[in-house]
Amino acid sequence: MCGRYMFEPQASPEMQKIYELACQGGTPPKTGEVFPTDLTAVVINQQEKVSVTTMAWGFPGFKNGQSIINARAETLEQKSMFARPFQLQRAVYPTTGFFEWNKQKEKYWFNYSQQTQPLYLAGFYDYFEHRPQGIIITTIPNESVATVHNRMPLLLRKNQISSWLKNLNFARQLLQQTAPALTAVLSSSKN
Repeated sequence: MCGRYMFEPQASPEMQKIYELACQGGTPPKTGEVFPTDLTAVVINQQEKVSVTTMAWGFPGFKNGQSIINARAETLEQKSMFARPFQLQRAVYPTTGFFEWNKQKEKYWFNYSQQTQPLYLAGFYDYFEHRPQGIIITTIPNESVATVHNRMPLLLRKNQISSWLKNLNFARQLLQQTAPALTAVLSSSKN
């Protein structure tokens, strides 16, 4: 599961631009370590144009105060809560790495290398009380994450963002793919 990630606009011009675009909507996204229910920068397809907005991370859960933050790639189209928004309202979470915990409760930060760089997570969103709220898709971990955790977010390359947002067949195929190799850094040495 992906329960936290980093969004550091200062890490790269790409992340800074995403942050600025999200702020143009009037609501700045959370920066630094992002937690479930935080307002986050999200890339969406709006009127056939890729745009950046801010929305809360997590769907309302079945119990008061509960949030559903992840959907399993393997079963999301079988779940009525997820199928329609996945098919019609896919999203991308721009991050500068995500966190997973091992069984010893050690926190690891993941990215393509030990250097912070843009890392995009696949997701989708829906509207609750007229407000958009998003979910991150998780999948079976690749070898680099499997030693730490039994799930990982579904990753996108920058050149896959538009296809993910606009092409349902592409999105369905991506649900089946193995993620590229990542580097794990014990969080205490990252922060």
